[in-house]
Amino acid sequence: MKRSKKIGFGAFVGLIVMGGLLTKGHVWAKEYRDVNSENATAEIILQPKGLPIFVNDSLFVPLREQLNSNFQKKLEETIYKNKKWAKLIKEQRLAIGVVDLSSPQNVKFARINGNHMMYAASLPKIAVLLAMEDAMEKGEIKETSEIKSDMRLMMSKSNNQCTTRLIDMLGFNKISKVLQDPQYDLYDEDYGGGIWVGKRYAKTGARVPDPLEGISHAATATQVCRFYYMLAYGKLVNYERSREMLEYMSDPELHHKFVNTLDRLAPRARVYRKSGTWHEYHADSVLVWGPEWRRYILVGLVEDAEGENILRELMSEIDKMLKPKST
Repeated sequence: MKRSKKIGFGAFVGLIVMGGLLTKGHVWAKEYRDVNSENATAEIILQPKGLPIFVNDSLFVPLREQLNSNFQKKLEETIYKNKKWAKLIKEQRLAIGVVDLSSPQNVKFARINGNHMMYAASLPKIAVLLAMEDAMEKGEIKETSEIKSDMRLMMSKSNNQCTTRLIDMLGFNKISKVLQDPQYDLYDEDYGGGIWVGKRYAKTGARVPDPLEGISHAATATQVCRFYYMLAYGKLVNYERSREMLEYMSDPELHHKFVNTLDRLAPRARVYRKSGTWHEYHADSVLVWGPEWRRYILVGLVEDAEGENILRELMSEIDKMLKPKST
Protein backbone atom coordinates (compact mmCIF):
# COMPACT_ATOMS: atom_id res chain seq x y z
CA MET A 1 0.00 0.00 0.00
CA LYS A 2 2.83 2.42 0.78
CA ARG A 3 6.58 2.62 0.50
CA SER A 4 8.90 4.56 2.75
CA LYS A 5 12.56 5.44 2.81
CA LYS A 6 14.84 7.69 4.81
CA ILE A 7 17.03 10.41 3.38
CA GLY A 8 19.03 13.28 4.82
CA PHE A 9 16.76 16.16 5.82
CA GLY A 10 18.72 18.64 3.70
CA ALA A 11 18.32 16.42 0.68
CA PHE A 12 14.64 16.11 1.48
CA VAL A 13 14.26 19.91 1.48
CA GLY A 14 16.01 19.97 -1.88
CA LEU A 15 13.55 17.43 -3.21
CA ILE A 16 10.67 19.61 -2.09
CA VAL A 17 12.14 22.65 -3.83
CA MET A 18 12.96 20.83 -7.05
CA GLY A 19 10.04 18.45 -7.26
CA GLY A 20 7.27 20.13 -5.30
CA LEU A 21 6.57 16.85 -3.55
CA LEU A 22 4.49 18.13 -0.68
CA THR A 23 2.46 20.53 -2.79
CA LYS A 24 1.11 17.60 -4.77
CA GLY A 25 -0.51 16.26 -1.61
CA HIS A 26 0.85 12.74 -2.04
CA VAL A 27 3.91 12.86 0.21
CA TRP A 28 4.23 13.26 3.94
CA ALA A 29 7.46 13.68 5.85
CA LYS A 30 8.52 13.38 9.45
CA GLU A 31 11.83 14.72 10.71
CA TYR A 32 14.00 12.55 12.96
CA ARG A 33 16.99 13.82 14.95
CA ASP A 34 19.61 11.75 16.69
CA VAL A 35 20.32 13.32 20.07
CA ASN A 36 24.05 12.76 19.50
CA SER A 37 24.06 14.16 15.99
CA GLU A 38 23.33 17.36 14.15
CA ASN A 39 22.06 15.38 11.21
CA ALA A 40 18.36 14.98 10.60
CA THR A 41 16.54 12.48 8.46
CA ALA A 42 13.07 12.59 7.01
CA GLU A 43 10.87 9.61 6.42
CA ILE A 44 9.02 10.00 3.15
CA ILE A 45 5.86 8.05 2.62
CA LEU A 46 4.88 7.74 -1.03
CA GLN A 47 1.13 8.01 -1.34
CA PRO A 48 -1.23 5.99 -3.48
CA LYS A 49 -3.26 8.25 -5.75
CA GLY A 50 -6.63 9.45 -4.58
CA LEU A 51 -8.23 8.84 -1.20
CA PRO A 52 -7.77 8.03 1.59
CA ILE A 53 -4.62 10.02 2.21
CA PHE A 54 -2.16 8.01 4.27
CA VAL A 55 -0.62 9.71 7.29
CA ASN A 56 0.90 8.22 10.43
CA ASP A 57 -1.12 8.79 13.59
CA SER A 58 1.76 10.83 15.02
CA LEU A 59 1.40 13.33 12.15
CA PHE A 60 -2.39 13.47 12.05
CA VAL A 61 -3.74 16.80 13.34
CA PRO A 62 -7.33 16.84 14.70
CA LEU A 63 -9.66 19.07 12.70
CA ARG A 64 -10.50 21.45 15.53
CA GLU A 65 -6.79 22.29 15.70
CA GLN A 66 -6.92 23.27 12.03
CA LEU A 67 -9.17 26.29 12.65
CA ASN A 68 -7.68 29.17 10.69
CA SER A 69 -8.56 32.78 11.55
CA ASN A 70 -7.96 34.13 8.04
CA PHE A 71 -9.99 31.31 6.51
CA GLN A 72 -12.75 31.94 9.08
CA LYS A 73 -12.84 35.61 8.14
CA LYS A 74 -13.00 34.70 4.46
CA LEU A 75 -15.95 32.38 5.08
CA GLU A 76 -17.82 34.97 7.13
CA GLU A 77 -17.30 37.65 4.47
CA THR A 78 -18.62 35.27 1.82
CA ILE A 79 -21.70 34.26 3.82
CA TYR A 80 -22.73 37.51 5.51
CA LYS A 81 -22.93 39.46 2.26
CA ASN A 82 -26.14 37.52 1.62
CA LYS A 83 -28.78 39.17 3.83
CA LYS A 84 -31.06 36.15 3.97
CA TRP A 85 -28.20 33.84 4.95
CA ALA A 86 -27.10 36.31 7.62
CA LYS A 87 -30.64 36.34 9.05
CA LEU A 88 -30.84 32.54 9.06
CA ILE A 89 -27.48 32.33 10.84
CA LYS A 90 -28.59 34.80 13.50
CA GLU A 91 -31.73 32.71 14.04
CA GLN A 92 -29.58 29.53 14.19
CA ARG A 93 -31.39 28.10 11.17
CA LEU A 94 -28.27 27.83 9.04
CA ALA A 95 -25.00 26.08 9.93
CA ILE A 96 -21.96 25.75 7.67
CA GLY A 97 -18.60 23.99 7.83
CA VAL A 98 -15.76 24.14 5.30
CA VAL A 99 -12.43 22.31 5.18
CA ASP A 100 -9.84 23.25 2.57
CA LEU A 101 -7.82 20.13 1.66
CA SER A 102 -6.06 21.56 -1.40
CA SER A 103 -2.80 21.36 0.55
CA PRO A 104 -3.14 18.29 2.80
CA GLN A 105 -0.16 19.32 4.92
CA ASN A 106 -1.78 22.75 5.52
CA VAL A 107 -5.46 22.08 6.12
CA LYS A 108 -7.75 25.02 6.87
CA PHE A 109 -11.06 24.76 8.73
CA ALA A 110 -13.82 27.31 9.31
CA ARG A 111 -17.41 27.08 10.51
CA ILE A 112 -20.46 29.17 11.34
CA ASN A 113 -22.87 27.82 13.97
CA GLY A 114 -20.59 24.80 13.88
CA ASN A 115 -21.71 23.33 17.22
CA HIS A 116 -25.41 24.06 16.74
CA MET A 117 -27.26 20.76 16.40
CA MET A 118 -30.10 20.59 13.90
CA TYR A 119 -32.50 18.03 12.50
CA ALA A 120 -30.66 16.59 9.50
CA ALA A 121 -33.09 14.01 8.02
CA SER A 122 -31.09 11.38 6.07
CA LEU A 123 -27.63 12.93 6.43
CA PRO A 124 -26.95 11.03 9.72
CA LYS A 125 -27.12 7.76 7.77
CA ILE A 126 -23.34 8.21 7.64
CA ALA A 127 -23.42 7.07 11.29
CA VAL A 128 -25.10 3.82 10.26
CA LEU A 129 -22.39 3.32 7.64
CA LEU A 130 -19.63 3.83 10.20
CA ALA A 131 -21.28 1.63 12.84
CA MET A 132 -21.77 -1.20 10.35
CA GLU A 133 -18.14 -1.05 9.22
CA ASP A 134 -17.05 -1.06 12.86
CA ALA A 135 -19.28 -4.05 13.64
CA MET A 136 -18.05 -6.06 10.65
CA GLU A 137 -14.41 -5.26 11.43
CA LYS A 138 -14.89 -6.55 14.99
CA GLY A 139 -16.72 -9.67 13.83
CA GLU A 140 -19.96 -8.63 15.51
CA ILE A 141 -21.83 -8.84 12.20
CA LYS A 142 -20.88 -11.06 9.29
CA GLU A 143 -20.16 -9.19 6.07
CA THR A 144 -22.49 -10.33 3.29
CA SER A 145 -23.36 -9.26 -0.23
CA GLU A 146 -26.83 -8.26 1.00
CA ILE A 147 -25.36 -5.92 3.61
CA LYS A 148 -22.99 -4.40 1.06
CA SER A 149 -25.88 -3.80 -1.32
CA ASP A 150 -27.91 -2.13 1.43
CA MET A 151 -24.97 0.07 2.39
CA ARG A 152 -24.49 1.26 -1.16
CA LEU A 153 -28.20 2.01 -1.68
CA MET A 154 -28.34 3.77 1.69
CA MET A 155 -25.57 6.12 0.55
CA SER A 156 -26.20 6.56 -3.17
CA LYS A 157 -30.02 6.70 -3.19
CA SER A 158 -30.70 7.31 0.53
CA ASN A 159 -32.94 4.24 0.54
CA ASN A 160 -34.91 4.16 3.80
CA GLN A 161 -35.75 0.46 3.69
CA CYS A 162 -32.08 -0.50 3.32
CA THR A 163 -31.10 1.86 6.13
CA THR A 164 -33.76 0.50 8.46
CA ARG A 165 -32.60 -3.08 7.88
CA LEU A 166 -29.07 -2.05 8.83
CA ILE A 167 -30.27 -0.14 11.92
CA ASP A 168 -32.25 -3.19 13.04
CA MET A 169 -29.14 -5.37 12.72
CA LEU A 170 -26.98 -2.91 14.67
CA GLY A 171 -29.35 -1.57 17.30
CA PHE A 172 -29.35 2.00 18.61
CA ASN A 173 -26.95 1.16 21.44
CA LYS A 174 -24.27 0.06 18.99
CA ILE A 175 -24.71 3.15 16.83
CA SER A 176 -24.52 5.55 19.78
CA LYS A 177 -21.56 3.66 21.25
CA VAL A 178 -19.60 4.10 18.02
CA LEU A 179 -20.55 7.78 17.71
CA GLN A 180 -19.39 8.44 21.28
CA ASP A 181 -16.27 6.30 21.05
CA PRO A 182 -13.29 8.49 22.10
CA GLN A 183 -11.61 7.45 18.85
CA TYR A 184 -14.22 9.50 16.97
CA ASP A 185 -16.25 11.66 19.41
CA LEU A 186 -18.79 12.32 16.67
CA TYR A 187 -21.40 12.94 19.35
CA ASP A 188 -19.94 14.93 22.23
CA GLU A 189 -22.09 16.87 24.69
CA ASP A 190 -19.17 19.22 25.37
CA TYR A 191 -19.40 20.37 21.74
CA GLY A 192 -23.16 20.68 21.35
CA GLY A 193 -23.77 17.01 20.52
CA GLY A 194 -23.25 16.07 16.90
CA ILE A 195 -24.31 13.18 14.69
CA TRP A 196 -27.14 11.07 16.08
CA VAL A 197 -29.43 8.29 14.85
CA GLY A 198 -32.22 7.44 17.29
CA LYS A 199 -35.04 6.31 15.04
CA ARG A 200 -35.54 3.87 12.19
CA TYR A 201 -36.17 5.46 8.81
CA ALA A 202 -39.69 4.07 8.93
CA LYS A 203 -43.09 4.95 10.38
CA THR A 204 -42.84 2.30 13.09
CA GLY A 205 -40.34 1.54 15.83
CA ALA A 206 -38.93 3.01 19.02
CA ARG A 207 -37.50 6.50 19.23
CA VAL A 208 -34.26 7.15 21.13
CA PRO A 209 -33.68 10.93 20.93
CA ASP A 210 -30.29 12.49 21.49
CA PRO A 211 -29.56 13.42 25.14
CA LEU A 212 -29.14 17.17 24.58
CA GLU A 213 -31.91 18.34 22.27
CA GLY A 214 -34.15 15.32 21.87
CA ILE A 215 -33.60 15.06 18.10
CA SER A 216 -33.96 11.66 16.43
CA HIS A 217 -31.78 12.31 13.34
CA ALA A 218 -29.30 15.04 14.21
CA ALA A 219 -26.05 16.61 13.08
CA THR A 220 -23.79 19.60 13.63
CA ALA A 221 -21.75 21.10 10.82
CA THR A 222 -18.47 20.65 12.72
CA GLN A 223 -19.04 16.99 13.55
CA VAL A 224 -19.98 16.15 9.96
CA CYS A 225 -16.83 17.96 8.79
CA ARG A 226 -14.86 15.84 11.28
CA PHE A 227 -16.44 12.66 9.91
CA TYR A 228 -15.34 13.49 6.36
CA TYR A 229 -11.93 14.71 7.51
CA MET A 230 -11.18 11.46 9.37
CA LEU A 231 -12.57 9.52 6.42
CA ALA A 232 -10.31 11.37 3.96
CA TYR A 233 -7.26 10.45 6.06
CA GLY A 234 -8.26 6.82 6.58
CA LYS A 235 -9.00 7.23 10.29
CA LEU A 236 -12.53 5.81 10.45
CA VAL A 237 -12.15 2.23 11.77
CA ASN A 238 -8.94 1.78 9.74
CA TYR A 239 -7.46 2.67 6.37
CA GLU A 240 -9.11 -0.14 4.41
CA ARG A 241 -12.51 0.34 6.02
CA SER A 242 -12.27 4.07 5.28
CA ARG A 243 -11.50 3.28 1.66
CA GLU A 244 -14.58 1.04 1.54
CA MET A 245 -16.79 3.74 3.05
CA LEU A 246 -15.55 6.21 0.46
CA GLU A 247 -16.57 3.82 -2.30
CA TYR A 248 -20.07 3.51 -0.86
CA MET A 249 -20.36 7.30 -0.73
CA SER A 250 -18.92 8.02 -4.18
CA ASP A 251 -20.89 8.83 -7.34
CA PRO A 252 -24.19 9.85 -5.66
CA GLU A 253 -27.29 9.07 -7.69
CA LEU A 254 -29.42 11.93 -6.32
CA HIS A 255 -28.45 15.07 -8.24
CA HIS A 256 -29.90 17.83 -6.11
CA LYS A 257 -28.57 20.42 -3.64
CA PHE A 258 -24.73 20.50 -3.68
CA VAL A 259 -24.42 17.86 -6.40
CA ASN A 260 -26.68 19.80 -8.77
CA THR A 261 -24.17 22.65 -8.65
CA LEU A 262 -21.10 20.41 -8.76
CA ASP A 263 -22.39 18.69 -11.91
CA ARG A 264 -21.98 22.06 -13.59
CA LEU A 265 -18.88 23.42 -11.85
CA ALA A 266 -16.75 20.29 -11.47
CA PRO A 267 -17.90 17.45 -13.73
CA ARG A 268 -14.46 15.77 -13.49
CA ALA A 269 -14.26 15.84 -9.69
CA ARG A 270 -14.79 12.74 -7.58
CA VAL A 271 -17.67 13.40 -5.20
CA TYR A 272 -18.41 11.65 -1.90
CA ARG A 273 -21.72 12.74 -0.46
CA LYS A 274 -24.70 12.31 1.87
CA SER A 275 -27.71 14.61 2.02
CA GLY A 276 -31.10 14.77 3.69
CA THR A 277 -34.48 16.48 3.35
CA TRP A 278 -37.63 16.54 5.44
CA HIS A 279 -40.17 19.34 5.03
CA GLU A 280 -38.29 22.63 5.62
CA TYR A 281 -35.14 20.88 6.85
CA HIS A 282 -32.45 20.54 4.20
CA ALA A 283 -28.96 19.12 4.76
CA ASP A 284 -26.04 18.30 2.52
CA SER A 285 -22.44 17.24 2.99
CA VAL A 286 -19.77 16.55 0.44
CA LEU A 287 -16.10 15.68 0.07
CA VAL A 288 -14.92 16.97 -3.30
CA TRP A 289 -11.70 15.52 -4.72
CA GLY A 290 -10.95 17.02 -8.08
CA PRO A 291 -7.93 17.84 -10.14
CA GLU A 292 -5.64 20.65 -9.00
CA TRP A 293 -7.16 22.96 -6.34
CA ARG A 294 -10.72 21.68 -6.01
CA ARG A 295 -10.30 19.51 -2.90
CA TYR A 296 -12.51 20.34 0.05
CA ILE A 297 -15.29 19.37 2.47
CA LEU A 298 -18.51 21.37 2.66
CA VAL A 299 -21.41 20.87 5.07
CA GLY A 300 -24.64 22.87 5.08
CA LEU A 301 -27.65 22.49 7.39
CA VAL A 302 -30.63 24.78 6.84
CA GLU A 303 -34.15 25.15 8.14
CA ASP A 304 -36.04 27.06 5.47
CA ALA A 305 -38.60 26.39 2.76
CA GLU A 306 -36.03 27.53 0.17
CA GLY A 307 -33.33 25.23 1.58
CA GLU A 308 -32.76 23.38 -1.70
CA ASN A 309 -31.90 26.58 -3.57
CA ILE A 310 -29.92 27.96 -0.62
CA LEU A 311 -27.67 24.89 -0.63
CA ARG A 312 -27.20 25.04 -4.42
CA GLU A 313 -26.14 28.67 -4.15
CA LEU A 314 -23.98 27.98 -1.08
CA MET A 315 -22.08 25.33 -3.04
CA SER A 316 -21.39 27.84 -5.81
CA GLU A 317 -20.23 30.59 -3.43
CA ILE A 318 -17.91 28.32 -1.43
CA ASP A 319 -16.39 26.84 -4.59
CA LYS A 320 -15.76 30.39 -5.81
CA MET A 321 -14.27 31.35 -2.44
CA LEU A 322 -11.84 28.44 -2.54
CA LYS A 323 -10.70 28.99 -6.11
CA PRO A 324 -7.14 30.38 -6.22
CA LYS A 325 -6.95 33.86 -7.69
CA SER A 326 -4.38 32.76 -10.26
CA THR A 327 -6.66 29.98 -11.58
